[in-house]
Amino acid sequence: MKAHLIAAGRFHDIDFARLELLKLLAEHAEIRTSVASDYADTDSLTAADLLITYTCDLVPNPEQTKALQQFLARGGRWLALHGTNSILRFGADGVVDCADEAPEFMALLGTRFGAHPPIAPFKVHVTRADHPLTEGLKDFRIEDELYLTRRTADIDVLLHTRFTGQCPEFRDADWDEAEVPVLYERKVGAGAILYLTLGHCRGHYDLQPVAPFWPHPQRCSWNYPVFTQLLRRAILWGQPQTA
Repeated sequence: MKAHLIAAGRFHDIDFARLELLKLLAEHAEIRTSVASDYADTDSLTAADLLITYTCDLVPNPEQTKALQQFLARGGRWLALHGTNSILRFGADGVVDCADEAPEFMALLGTRFGAHPPIAPFKVHVTRADHPLTEGLKDFRIEDELYLTRRTADIDVLLHTRFTGQCPEFRDADWDEAEVPVLYERKVGAGAILYLTLGHCRGHYDLQPVAPFWPHPQRCSWNYPVFTQLLRRAILWGQPQTA
């Protein structure tokens, strides 16, 4: 089995996330993984069975988006994590606009990042207990960035949370959402996307140039066994024999 991991972007400890994901992939002797820092290596994508993306504010160009569409159409599986669906533009006032600058890419993913409140514990609910990704799971509490998204296509929500309140750092600040997707599946062609919004991490120097030094490294969901369990299940979901 071949996996292709894209780990890159802004404001996160990408090196930490990349290493943790490679450790989980290494639990499977049959998996061979290529690694990239953007979407340009379409040859590795073409050869892959499973694509994993851990990115923030990194989007493919139109040609690379077409390669992603072709990957899914032929039966590829894509595990998209955390900020894969994010585009961040800082206004003159310091407020973040989540620009709709890559509509075709966001339509493929099924959601577009809109905002998140300050990091705090929140409860995650099992939406579909009959799915292999959530079988046996109970509702749980976790501390992470609660990602609020705008839907761009039909998705099958497997885990969700709720949020009513404000996100003062973002232009799209006011939210009242009874069902915020935390884990969802989206079928595309013969393939599928599995999107898990959890997984924030940040080291001392990852917020540059917004801040030169971040005093308290953050690991959030990476500290929770349930997150590791979800990642392990997602890797199994990505194997060809389970397609």
